[in-house]
Amino acid sequence: MKKAMLAASLMAAGVTAAYAQNSVTLYGRLDAGVEYVNGLKNGHRFEAESGDWGTSLWGMKGSEDLGGGLSAIFKLETGFALQNGTVGGGSGQLFNRYALVGLSSPTYGTFELGRSLFISNGVWDFDPFVQENWSSASLVRGRNWPQVSNSVNYQSPKFYGFDFAGQYAFSNSTNFNGNNNAGTPAAVSSTGRAGGAQITYTGSFFQVRGLYDEIRDGNGQFSNLFAFSREYTAAVNLTFGPVKVQGAYEHLNANAVTDGGPTSADHEWLGVTYQFTPALALTGGGYHINVNKGGGNATLYEMTGTYNLSKRTFLYLTGATVRNSSTANFSLFAEAPDNSAAFNTTSAQSIQNSQNPLPGHSQSGFFAGIDHSF
Repeated sequence: MKKAMLAASLMAAGVTAAYAQNSVTLYGRLDAGVEYVNGLKNGHRFEAESGDWGTSLWGMKGSEDLGGGLSAIFKLETGFALQNGTVGGGSGQLFNRYALVGLSSPTYGTFELGRSLFISNGVWDFDPFVQENWSSASLVRGRNWPQVSNSVNYQSPKFYGFDFAGQYAFSNSTNFNGNNNAGTPAAVSSTGRAGGAQITYTGSFFQVRGLYDEIRDGNGQFSNLFAFSREYTAAVNLTFGPVKVQGAYEHLNANAVTDGGPTSADHEWLGVTYQFTPALALTGGGYHINVNKGGGNATLYEMTGTYNLSKRTFLYLTGATVRNSSTANFSLFAEAPDNSAAFNTTSAQSIQNSQNPLPGHSQSGFFAGIDHSF
């Protein structure tokens, strides 16, 4: 009898603890389809894809009410390839996108520590193609969608339409700027400290954002335009009933390049989405980049259609083409530049296997699939 009473007491205590936890949510997104691309160095490719419209991912997030409007929060999230089950984007990390814990208050904002998407991902809200695999990251070779570790993050509440976000990622080294390789050639391919800030104003039919961020190499320098550089962005959304117009200007600068590579680039985009029905939407737009020091220029034209089967499931079809000037070889994908020490792509095999076209050549393709969120 005593054992039964003890068991009942423990169960009751467990239930109380569960309620005190307040909330834990499991969520995710599953994305899969088919993809065709031509203009590759080895010809063309038709394959099954995972994550072309959006990264397949799963995660957990939760909060505990601490009283007085203050909550303890956490978020754990990782990406994976749906077609083969590979977790962490090949990085081997259990949670490669988010691993955060912090505090949140409707009065003072949200403060988090851990691993996170880099603040440059703030362009996502202003990308007409919502950072699909072919989108605002393509012509800057992924510069505006990385993740960072060892970060401190803050998001303010809204004040009269304005809100502010800031992020700082420590190098976690005895060297303030970089890691243990600082001062050596190996540091060129190693990341040092990073950080940035953004301010946003949201009105009744428009939204504008200004964003600054920087990523340093292991020497604390801005030594590669698409890996270790400063980035300045101004972006706008305009909504008129079923029509949404989105555009942005992005400037990249790297003042410590020593290999003769480019030191500056200007990147712009513009797109329009029309919501024909609650289920059907069509988006058209383009991206353009100009790179100095013989880096050339390129323009990416794109169209996407989505059809909602429910609130959590939709079908998509995207077609795009990128046109390069004679010295440029930008891809539809956010592909690392060929023959770059910063990206570890200097070997002949790396260059041959990359998805970049040959200089001056175009690349075109389409992908279609299904996306389900839970």
